[in-house]
Parts: sequence; C-alpha cells; structure tokens
Amino acid sequence: METPFPNQPPLYADRNLYADDVALQEAVAREGAAWVAEDAMAWGATLGSAQTLALADAANRHPPELATHDARGERVDAVTFHPAWHELMRLAAVAGVHSRPWSDPRPGAQAARGALVHLHAQAENGTQCPLTMTYASIPVLRRAAPAIADAWVPKALACDYDPRDAPLGVKRAALIGMGMTERQGGSDVRSNRTRAVADGGDAVRLTGHKWFFSAPQCDAHLVLAQGDAGLTCYLMPRRLPDGARNAVRINRLKDKLGNRSNASAEVEVDDALAWPIGEPGRGIATILEMVQHTRLDCVLGTAGMMRTAAARAIHYARHRVAFGRTLHTQPLMTEVLADLALESEAATALALRLARAYDAPEGHADQALARLLTPAAKYWICKRGPALAAEAMEVLGGNGYVEDSGLPRLYREMPVNSIWEGSGNVMCVDVVRAAQREPDAVVALGELLASARGEDVHYDAFAAELTMQLVDLGDDLALARRLAQGIAVAAAAAVLLRYAPAPIASAFCATRLAPHAFGGGAFGALPAPRGVAEAIVARALPD
Repeated sequence: METPFPNQPPLYADRNLYADDVALQEAVAREGAAWVAEDAMAWGATLGSAQTLALADAANRHPPELATHDARGERVDAVTFHPAWHELMRLAAVAGVHSRPWSDPRPGAQAARGALVHLHAQAENGTQCPLTMTYASIPVLRRAAPAIADAWVPKALACDYDPRDAPLGVKRAALIGMGMTERQGGSDVRSNRTRAVADGGDAVRLTGHKWFFSAPQCDAHLVLAQGDAGLTCYLMPRRLPDGARNAVRINRLKDKLGNRSNASAEVEVDDALAWPIGEPGRGIATILEMVQHTRLDCVLGTAGMMRTAAARAIHYARHRVAFGRTLHTQPLMTEVLADLALESEAATALALRLARAYDAPEGHADQALARLLTPAAKYWICKRGPALAAEAMEVLGGNGYVEDSGLPRLYREMPVNSIWEGSGNVMCVDVVRAAQREPDAVVALGELLASARGEDVHYDAFAAELTMQLVDLGDDLALARRLAQGIAVAAAAAVLLRYAPAPIASAFCATRLAPHAFGGGAFGALPAPRGVAEAIVARALPD
C-alpha cells in the first residue's frame, strides 16, 4: 500500500554499524586489531538493530529512580533501572566491552576494544559509564593492590552481568565505579575533606561525602580521602563481606542534561569500610591511572557519537527531496555533509591511533605519547562533538529537533565527555604539564608528526609552527587551549595523510590547518574542488 505521505526517509535502523564504516574498519586494521573484525561485525549488527535502538530509547525515556527508604522506614538506598538498561548492560558485558584488553592482552587489544566502544557509543552512552570505570579500575587494582585484585578482578573481568545488590562472594560479575569530587572543590580534589580513620589491619573507616558518585549501583568504588599520610585512594565496597550494607547513603540522583539512562549520585559516607589502594598520601597519582583510561573512552565514545550523527544526517539527506532534488545532491548540502564526514573520520582515526598507544609495552615511545595525546585528544574531539551533533540535527530540520529522530538525545549526550574526567581547561593544563615534564612525550609526538612530512604544504607549515611552540614552551597557560587544539588536529592530520584517501587528507588539511581555515567555525565551508565533497560523502556511508 502506497504511503499517503511520500518523501519520507526510512528509519535509520537495522544497519550494521561496523559494515557501514569504512574508516573504522581501516583504522582497526592499521592499528593492529584486524583479528577483532568478526566480533566487531557482530557487535555492529547488534547495536544497529531496531531492537537495540529501541532499548536505548526506552532506557533514556525511563531514567533510574532512587528509593532511600522502604515501607517500614528502613534505609535501603535502592536504585531501580528500566529493564532496557539491564539488557543493554548484559549485551555489552557479554561482548567484553569492559574487559577485553585485560582478559585477552594480545597485540592490538586496546585498539580492538576501542572499536567496540566506538560502536557502542553509536547506540547508547549511559551504559558506557560503569563499563568504562570497571575497565579503567583493573590495571590500578592489579598494580597498586594485588591482594585486593585477587578478589575483585576476576569478577570485574567476567563477560557476564549481575545487577544484584549482593556481596562480592555470591556475585557472578562485578562493576567498579569512582568517587573523586566533593562539593567544595570539584576538580580540585586536593581540597577533599572526606576522612579515613584506621580500623585495624589494613581497613579504614571513611566519613564525608562525594558530590559526583558514579555510578551508585556499582559493587565497589575507588574513592579519595584524607588519611594520616594525606590524600589516599581507597576501595569502598557497596556490600560488606558478611552481606551487610556499607555505610553509604545516597542523598539524590543527579538531574542531568544528558546521560539520563545512567545514575550519578550525591552520597554521604558515615564510618564506611574501605581498604587503601596504592601508596598512602599518593591518592591522586594512584587514581590518575584509572582516569587516564577513562579519558581514552571519552575520546572513543565522542568519536563514535560523531560518527552516528554524521551518518544519520547523510542517510536522511539521501532520501529526502526538496525543491525537486534529493538533499544530498544539492551543492550547499553536499558541502555540509562532507564536512561532517571529514570531522568524523578524523576523530575516528585519532581515537584509534590513541587506543593503539595504550597497547605499547613498557618503555615504548607510545606510552609517553599517550600521556600527551590523551588530554589533547579529549579536549579537542569532545569540544567538536556538540557542534557536529547540532549541525547534523539541522540537516534534518524540524524532524531532527524532535526526540523520535534520536539526535536530541545525542546532542544532550555530547557535553558529558568534555566535562567528565577533567573539563576543557583541566585537559589543556595537563597537556602543558606533560609537554614540560616529559620530554619523551614531545619527542614521540614529533616522530608522529614527522611521519607525514612532505605530504601537504599546509600540514608541513602547521606542524613546523607547532613544533616550535613545543620547543619554546613557557609558563603562559593562557595559550594552553591553542596548544592542545594544535596537537590534536596535527596528530589527526598526520594519520589521515599517511593512511586515508588523498581527497580526505587534503580536504582536512585545507580546512583545519591552512591559514584562514574555517575548521574551528561552522561546518560546510570546504574549499574543495568540484566532486571531492561528493566523494567524501560516498565514502562515509554506503548508499
């Protein structure tokens, strides 16, 4: 039966998100993770199915609810999730999104997992939060607290999902969260007031609060508190070994702009049991190892969201006719779509290259590179995400502004990765500090930039100027944003110049690196020869 309303694009569903993404497939292969292609193809099909996208929609339309007391007035602090949340968590846990590099540490394991995270972000992002924190906690526990790791890591690695509020001993799988910030300090965790008092043996009792406690349904959290030696990292379980509830009181769940399927809480702790992780008084250094990995996921997740925003815009424009022609064939729209695709491919290339750096063995130059490139990439990619999502939404016009399109949720989701685990200024200060304190990191970046020298005149000039800035780096932090942006854009350009088709790399350099380029402004100002924009769009999404 013919629809009474023609000119309606088909729903963006029942697509294989990995099969659709040539740029991601190429990145996976070149970053040493070709062996994950079969699993990535299966994961892409699962995430792109109409059923999974419906679960994502339901989990966000029905956010978690907190019950502080039961019918008898007893304190329970129970967080209830919609069934869609639990099914999404189960799917991701079975796929090993939280554990693969640690349970199967073969070459390319971090890049392989990076591809799975990139795909996961295209469907639902709230579930990524507890999975990311669990993933990031494992190397910290193994290195800083082997005895505790013996008990917790096997459950954290399990490709299973067990949402029960129960002690570790009876759980099939466990999730680990994080509690760093407090209301008086935020990012300035040195001002934390939560106190730790010795309780015999290695155990302590914590008293204080956490302003952002992510996520309260986790089985344990790595938290910071002031011990006798200063700020120290501790593992605080949700349930005590005897099954009793630990003394963690959930005051409320945050009413957030996005990330609504996930629970973020404000909590008070009153004589809560915990165990030290790492060296006393070195809590920031200990937990920063976890933070480094969560920042990687901010980059990967945002790159994934940028990908789905661009793909949805292209999909719509290919099927929508206006003024007698499909939108995607109209020159001005083609320019916009090509610019979105270009930004997305660059983000994917940089994110997977960064993930590969986390695969590096001890002493490899990539380890130093990761310490400089992680904050730079998190800063820039996470800043570009909201702008790209807004432009993609505008491609659909009013249809993109309504919730059913999926783009408003995506737009609301974008800022969380820029804010979480260090907002923009914090990232840029970390870039400057890494450049000042770790000459090996600057050398490693220089080698990456040099690998593409001679491929593009705009790139050569930009890379030379950036290199001089790093050599003459002073203490003026007012320039830190410019430096962080320059590092991220130049690194992305280097990867594209070496591996992407020439039109992609050339257009990126011309719009992001050339003098008077428009790369930091609105999308759609590509100074590309006729036909290049069409080729970029065709590469971005199979018709």
